[in-house]
Amino acid sequence: MGVQMRPADGAMALAEMKEFAGFPAATQRYLRRSLDVGLGRDDAMGRWSRDVVEAASIKAQGRIYCRLDHIRDHLPDDSGLDQVEMFFAPLVTISAFDLGQGRITSFAAYRFLYERLIGGGVRPWLPGAFCAAAALPHLHPEKRRALLQSISEAAATAPGWSNRQPCFYPEWVDKIEATLPN
Repeated sequence: MGVQMRPADGAMALAEMKEFAGFPAATQRYLRRSLDVGLGRDDAMGRWSRDVVEAASIKAQGRIYCRLDHIRDHLPDDSGLDQVEMFFAPLVTISAFDLGQGRITSFAAYRFLYERLIGGGVRPWLPGAFCAAAALPHLHPEKRRALLQSISEAAATAPGWSNRQPCFYPEWVDKIEATLPN
């Protein structure tokens, strides 16, 4: 028997699809690639590398993303500071890598990716990890400014977060030629 979806699930999936569609094409591509690498979907190298530079980036991403299991295992279940170090430092490291690739240009795109890579329970930690990674010196000052300005005050100071799991996980879509009927 299949999984039963409630109407609210369909509405959430549609909202997530609309959000994804609003990201620039390069961001959409990077998010799909990152989900393939981070979730072990398909052959990320074969699907996404267009040249040696991109192949090297995907290999580096795979090495960095090895920390994802550790992050998932150490996701704090409350805001207790005694649990933060084992979780937060690797999250900032992976975040810094992704922001350094230049394809994630906003907090919204970052949040979209990390909710899927780690799960809905990571939401309270994303503003801090994003700000920490976006402020690191490996990014050009203008890039740091643009990233930090992309997080709204509401996102940075939210009084609470949903732990609902995402519904929509974008994947590679093969292009097909449209044929007209004769």
